Amino acid sequence: MRVVPMVALLVLAFVPRAQAMWLGRLDPKQLLGPWYILAVASREKGFAEGKAMRTIEGVVVTLTPENKLKMLASRSGLDGCSLTAVELWKQSPGWVFENPSLGVLEYRVLSTNFKDYAIVFTQLEFGDETFNTVELYSRTEVASLEATSLFSKWSRNLGYLAQQQARLQEDLTCAHKVLQVSHVLGVSPRPHVLNMAEEAGQCAGRCAGCSHRLSHRIGIK
Repeated sequence: MRVVPMVALLVLAFVPRAQAMWLGRLDPKQLLGPWYILAVASREKGFAEGKAMRTIEGVVVTLTPENKLKMLASRSGLDGCSLTAVELWKQSPGWVFENPSLGVLEYRVLSTNFKDYAIVFTQLEFGDETFNTVELYSRTEVASLEATSLFSKWSRNLGYLAQQQARLQEDLTCAHKVLQVSHVLGVSPRPHVLNMAEEAGQCAGRCAGCSHRLSHRIGIK
């Protein structure tokens, strides 16, 4: 059953018109490349209990020849670091992507300066659990004050409680693993980010929560 919390629906429905039009012109190519995930707000069951164990994560975004977004992401958790790979296609109209067969009902950028940061909203469904997340993407391992403030603002406006929000621990091991794997697969992250990942090894273990389920469903461990 696909149920979105009413407060999230209301806030997303009343995004200022000028901002909606601005994001509607967002070229997916502006999201491509590597990102650090520095903060997360989530309504997933068990998030509050496990958030203290989560460290900075990473995601590399590419565009397929069919104009689908391909997301290669690392996720940290109680059982270590896991990798997931998901392809998303664009809804029409608007700058919203999805892949319902993998449980991704909506993936959209709420705010970005097209250069240093992006605030990303995702609606997910796994079995009987439907929930959403807001993530702070940053090109650097330390977010700007503007990015941090916007993440806090969106999380608050979408009704996330304090225990449903987390600034991820300052450990780059898991983030660097996805950059290392993307390099092996032929994806080309920005050189300065790749250099920071030179010592990253193979990813071992799985993390709990949504990334564990996604990993299982697409066969990446």
